[in-house]
Amino acid sequence: MTRQILHADMDAFYASIEQRDDPALRGKPVIVGGEGKRGVVATASYEARKFGVRSAMPGGRARALCPQAIFVTPRMDVYAAVSEQVFHIFERYTPLVEPLSLDEAFLDVTGSRALFGDGAAIAARLRADVRGETGLTVSVGVATSKYVAKVASDLRKPDGLVVVPEGGERAFLAPLPVGRLWGAGPVTQKRLLDLGIGTIGDVQRMAFEQLAAAVGGAAAEHYHALAQGLDPREVEPERDAKSISHETTFHDDVAVDEELRRVLLELSEAVGRRLRRHGIRGEVVRLKIRFPPFETHTRQRKLGAPTDDDMAIYRTAKALLHEARPGSRPVRLIGVGVAELTSGPQPRQASLFDEPQARERSRNLLRAMDAIKDRFGDDAIRHA
Repeated sequence: MTRQILHADMDAFYASIEQRDDPALRGKPVIVGGEGKRGVVATASYEARKFGVRSAMPGGRARALCPQAIFVTPRMDVYAAVSEQVFHIFERYTPLVEPLSLDEAFLDVTGSRALFGDGAAIAARLRADVRGETGLTVSVGVATSKYVAKVASDLRKPDGLVVVPEGGERAFLAPLPVGRLWGAGPVTQKRLLDLGIGTIGDVQRMAFEQLAAAVGGAAAEHYHALAQGLDPREVEPERDAKSISHETTFHDDVAVDEELRRVLLELSEAVGRRLRRHGIRGEVVRLKIRFPPFETHTRQRKLGAPTDDDMAIYRTAKALLHEARPGSRPVRLIGVGVAELTSGPQPRQASLFDEPQARERSRNLLRAMDAIKDRFGDDAIRHA
């Protein structure tokens, strides 16, 4: 049976909620985030995006681009509640929902067609339900793979629906720029452009040996498969996930140790928070690291007992980073994950110098930090 995958992405999620809840903000350039020295844009409305404002941009830069913008303090508790409402809608159509963030998910509706119609029909019903029940819009891509569905959902935002039929993947991808290939950063794009390769169609027609000479063998295999629309990855519901991870791709390669450790800590915090949210712990910490142009390595280490502690994850990930990165090689991507997940209380071997009170203080601290982030946003409080 041919797979049908949906990629559903809420449109300017945080900003759209603010505009929904405050009529005075509708039609105005709204920026959710801070504009001070250390402020960062969480989300910008489409009115603000016309001025070049983007997520993760410094607030001062956003203000310079769009002086008339209205800055709004994030209300993470509200966004989380709306997200839960949206995901309940997704789960009406399939139990195979893979969350990517509060406002984005993959859905495998292959087995739902007898009940609800084909992927296009399910996407249309889902979009109508979201609009009717939340007052918000969601853009959806429908395809036979996660990669093509993701590309499709991005093309007609906001409030878009793009369906790529089986067998039409190559033709759909062909006119798109090579920057649409997952992992093709500025350096890779420049190398391809220097060879006259500007679109995914050019990659489709390119001899594999020529592509490998330009970007390396592993990267060539990756890009060549994507250019044909091939992506065998399954949709993995979080409750059935074998691991929980977060990763980030840098816009510019990073070679500064302190910056890498800072990002590693942020990723470890994000993983720990998701573990605690779902009441699970993991016993294996994994590090993923990619050096330019596409040299990817993974390392992992088993802990003495399952954990959901940010700092325990970070300390192990930092040691793995030291092992995986000799010298000061620049880094393109870095990720942290936890595997061998378990739920419920776990037996723990106490040591001679065990301090139960210290462990309890640490857990209380993590619970307090989670509560602050839920209310005021992820940047409200962090480990030093």
